[in-house]
Amino acid sequence: MSLIVQKYGGTSVGDPERIRNVAKRVIATHEAGNQVVVCVSAMSGETNGLVELAQQLGGEQPDAREFDVLLSTGEQKTIALLSMAIGQLGFEARSFTGGQMGMHTDSDFGRARISDIDCSTLRETLDDGVIAVIAGFQGVDGAGNITTLGRGGSDTSAVAVACALGADVCEIYTDVDGVYTADPRVVPNARKLHSVSYEEMLEMASLGAKVLQIRSVKFATQYGVPIHVRSSFNDAEGTWVMSEEDVMERLVVSGVTHKLNEAKIRVKGVQDHPGIAGKLFEPLSQAGILIDMIVQNLSSDGTTDMTFTVSRTEYKKALEIANAAASEIGASEVEGNQSIAKISIVGLGMQDHAGVATRMFTTLASEGINIQLISTSEIKISVVIEEKYAELALRSLHAEFIEDGAAEPVADVR
Repeated sequence: MSLIVQKYGGTSVGDPERIRNVAKRVIATHEAGNQVVVCVSAMSGETNGLVELAQQLGGEQPDAREFDVLLSTGEQKTIALLSMAIGQLGFEARSFTGGQMGMHTDSDFGRARISDIDCSTLRETLDDGVIAVIAGFQGVDGAGNITTLGRGGSDTSAVAVACALGADVCEIYTDVDGVYTADPRVVPNARKLHSVSYEEMLEMASLGAKVLQIRSVKFATQYGVPIHVRSSFNDAEGTWVMSEEDVMERLVVSGVTHKLNEAKIRVKGVQDHPGIAGKLFEPLSQAGILIDMIVQNLSSDGTTDMTFTVSRTEYKKALEIANAAASEIGASEVEGNQSIAKISIVGLGMQDHAGVATRMFTTLASEGINIQLISTSEIKISVVIEEKYAELALRSLHAEFIEDGAAEPVADVR
């Protein structure tokens, strides 16, 4: 008997008919002799509707605690409907909110972090032969307040529960049938990967791939639980996210990603003294603004320019803070640019394969695309370019590294 955690996103449970189809899939897994925990999101459009209701009240930003109470009702509706659908097909299912199933978090409303999971209730339910249906995206803090986990929270809930239960696999069902080498809406020749390593998936998720949420992959990496990304609309095998040694197809470049929601800020004429960088970035950190790429250029006059990127949604706030900090440290000028995009290539094979960066830069140059910033790690290279060239860059790099026999496998010497 295997223990399987399945997660279904909002489009998979978007209406009663789709909920019935999910119920049939869950029952088939249960009848195959497996214990099954099902984690669901709110129905497609439900969360947006709840947000709009709060906005219709007018006034200031809604109270964070009450806003989480409101948003959590979306998943509660889905768990009840799915449990009813399973019951109507002759099988027993029991629904649980985040608090009922033991999902404990901190008190950071709207983006709570999981602190621990008490699986005793779920284990008792499974041992009784009952299908457990749990609400994703939510938990409770130490005072019993309802909290939500932020964007992609249902993925995080599902994988975290799979890790806590020691599940054999966590199946993530979405409206796509796996992880692709690029966004197929932009690159028609993108192909589905059979398997990808945790490390590659982490990089892809952080660099714009929207199949899995970063925190969910971190949980899986830490506890070694395989993730199977699949479509809820067919029975085809999807993409396995697993440890590096279990990946069957190892390529120099496994994926090309793009991220459009980026902005760049450049602080010019910064004195090149110890502690200056800290004075610039500390107020940004205190404001909760996440800094991505940072590049420092030293000038011949002893000053330096510091350039960094932030999410475009935080650009205005970051620019105001950067201007204030620049005045304090005596910088000469601050300039910003919201018309940028980040393009990245990711692959485990890059660790021991020379010339990848050269090929990337040459390919972009051949299309007349100028590189503004560069950032690297062992398994990825990211560049910032003008946003208007993003799709061209994505297709060109995909053709160079992945299409038409360009994908070069790495020799497996295990």
